Amino acid sequence: MSTFEAPVVATCGDTEGPLVVLLHGRGSNEGEIIGLADALPGSLFYAAVRAPIAENGGFAWFANRGIGRPVPESLRATMDWFTRWLDEVAPPGRPVFLVGFSGGAAFAGGLLLDDPARYAGAAILYGTLPFEAGVPADAARLAGVPVFVAHGEHDRVIPRELLDRTWRYLTDESGASTDARLDPVGHGIAPDALTALAAWLDG
Repeated sequence: MSTFEAPVVATCGDTEGPLVVLLHGRGSNEGEIIGLADALPGSLFYAAVRAPIAENGGFAWFANRGIGRPVPESLRATMDWFTRWLDEVAPPGRPVFLVGFSGGAAFAGGLLLDDPARYAGAAILYGTLPFEAGVPADAARLAGVPVFVAHGEHDRVIPRELLDRTWRYLTDESGASTDARLDPVGHGIAPDALTALAAWLDG
């Protein structure tokens, strides 16, 4: 059992709609990523969750062995903490989408790989999946699961080998129904990607 405090959550949108959980990047917070909802469909309910680990004036989803490489025990503890919260606010049967940026993308990927049937889909934005971090990433693990992935062509934050491995896994090996895009940006969300994400969520 983790000793993390109850999640701090910012919400907006239609409380009766499917739940979209927004997961911020490392060193950020829920107040920054909730702004994405302004560009996304108004028919959905958005919950931006603050990561439980305080770090450098912001918050993180897991301890790192290196950029994009979660410590397995840390990732398991925070995923279990998150899942307990999710089960309270969205009992099984309510559609739940995960939208994660950077470190939040790795966390979203970990949640999805850990329990693919729990989620209606996931968006992995400018980040890597958590390989070798205690969650399965075998072939066809995400068979039929809707996934949106966007990477920056000039990203110098996430190691290129992890970005390439994530791209290859999601577009081929995982079996997911993947909408993938490579944007001419660095480590940040391209406006066109946000437009495409809105269409994906609205689909």
